[in-house]
Amino acid sequence: MQKKDKDSKDKDPAIIKKYANRRLYDTETSAYITLDDLCERVKEGHPFIVVDAKSGQDLTRQILTQIIFEQETKGFHLLPTDFLRSVIGFYGHNMQDILQPYLNASMKSFMGNQERMRGMIGETVGKAMEGMSPLNQLEEVTRNNMALFEKTMQMFNPFGSLFSTTAEKEKDEEEDKKPRTKK
Repeated sequence: MQKKDKDSKDKDPAIIKKYANRRLYDTETSAYITLDDLCERVKEGHPFIVVDAKSGQDLTRQILTQIIFEQETKGFHLLPTDFLRSVIGFYGHNMQDILQPYLNASMKSFMGNQERMRGMIGETVGKAMEGMSPLNQLEEVTRNNMALFEKTMQMFNPFGSLFSTTAEKEKDEEEDKKPRTKK
């Protein structure tokens, strides 16, 4: 993923018109573009809005979802099956309105952690002999993010955890294997 330009956040989003024949027209460059072109724009941090050419309806969410589908179809599997099933389960659920901002905040937190890790890795290249491992720190950040996600999901499910970490399962299995001592 490439670093975002500072100007791209302040820049007005490009308007992409989607025609009935499924073609996408970039009004900024006056050229037809593809989903792959839009995918690259997302990666580069260039904002855009997709609108129906006839009605003016905002189609940005649908096009972004279509880009994700295309990437998954090409073999770039990013979204775990269990995660997708869980998300689908929230459609029409009374917690649907809470899940969207939570997922958005989680992604922003993850991206912030990713930037911090890049900074730490850059700083630790010269300090590799001091025993500071960026991979251990990344694992810790990941564990903390997963714990936060699991706790939040448990709040939505009063009948038990939908998500159990592997560590919790292993701990429970170890406890079951230990011989019981009489007191």
